Amino acid sequence: MNTQRSAELFARAQQLIPGGVNSPVRAFRAVGGTPRFMARAQGAYLWDADGNQLLDYVGSWGPMILGHNPPQVLSAIQEALQEGLSYGAPTEREVRLAERILAAYPGCQRVRLVSSGTEATMSALRLARGYTGRELIVKFRGNYHGHADSLLVQAGSGLLTAGGGTAQSAPSSAGVPQAFAERTLVADYNDPEGLEALFAARGEEIAAVIFEPVVGNAGVLVPTPAFLEALHRLTQQYGALLIADEVMTGFRLAPGGAVELLGLKPDLVCWGKVIGGGLPVGAYGGRAEIMEMVAPSGPVYQAGTLSGNPVAMAAGLATLEALAQDPPYARLEAYGAALEQGLREIFTQAGVPVAINRVGSMITVFFRPGPVRTYAEAVASDTEAFKRFFHGLLERGVYWPPSQFEAAFISAAHGPKELERTLEAVRDVYLG
Repeated sequence: MNTQRSAELFARAQQLIPGGVNSPVRAFRAVGGTPRFMARAQGAYLWDADGNQLLDYVGSWGPMILGHNPPQVLSAIQEALQEGLSYGAPTEREVRLAERILAAYPGCQRVRLVSSGTEATMSALRLARGYTGRELIVKFRGNYHGHADSLLVQAGSGLLTAGGGTAQSAPSSAGVPQAFAERTLVADYNDPEGLEALFAARGEEIAAVIFEPVVGNAGVLVPTPAFLEALHRLTQQYGALLIADEVMTGFRLAPGGAVELLGLKPDLVCWGKVIGGGLPVGAYGGRAEIMEMVAPSGPVYQAGTLSGNPVAMAAGLATLEALAQDPPYARLEAYGAALEQGLREIFTQAGVPVAINRVGSMITVFFRPGPVRTYAEAVASDTEAFKRFFHGLLERGVYWPPSQFEAAFISAAHGPKELERTLEAVRDVYLG
């Protein structure tokens, strides 16, 4: 497979952009080799700058649930473009998108639209502190909630790949003051006893607990019923807010995301990715009494020049309308189940120990014996074995996320042909 053009572009980019990329995991540092520079996309496929067709399981890291370039979304964007790019004023589309989001999440009565998932989580934490009058935040080791300073503590995603931060309440990034990190308490995901002990010690100081309902940024980790019960009980008992970070899972795992799928009752929810249909959109929402604390209604300030951008609103609205008109969730589950089963059979036959975690259209193959339920178990994976898997698939035209610690995403554009192509590539790598 010729990759000369990607190599040339990467060499140029490294002279201009830190690490040659504008988001770290794209650099292939975890797997080695030259990152592919993409030129176009359609359906379940990408084409790189050298013209190679790649079956895509990255999906722009989650937003492309309908596949690339769905016609209804393109049409909505084109219509919005004819009217103007940005107004710095309210529009009807942002009202309609807000209505769609709130209709899918009955526990939320107000929503504020922003421009990224990081902006959503950062703003939700400020709101939680403003509402409760408390300072401490609890997050879980390996959960990633964007790159705001107070959240870069024991973080997942690219930071987990890079190995940043190992000590309790220590920053995962240079440039984050220790004082900021000390306002963030770190617990273990799927450890209800540890969470109970943390609340017993500091519960009266805790403003909020933020968590990924289904973790995607340490690879897929699935919450246990006991963990979810403890989250709800302890936050209610101590008067802390429960924040569900659905930036990755919102509208992907069900029409009402992980909140619907798992029966959650969070005080605040954060969204991103799917609600923008491939354009930069985030949001946070919750009960009216909490959200009315946000300016201009209340004293918690948050603003954004491009919040509610009309073109991004058009893409997000068209995506959510398409999901409502022809829900893909049963098809996504069927494809995911078949992919999981096929992978298990191949790795069993090849004698390669793996644990495969999947919820709906999110899946991770951990290269270690199972089960994998916690951050500690995830990071014990064999990353060298993952490199073989990743490059073996890439050489055969299947583009899997370039990190052991990221979820792969299935789209509605993936069908029987794509399933067989994927499994055939894995068979060829491991069975010859």
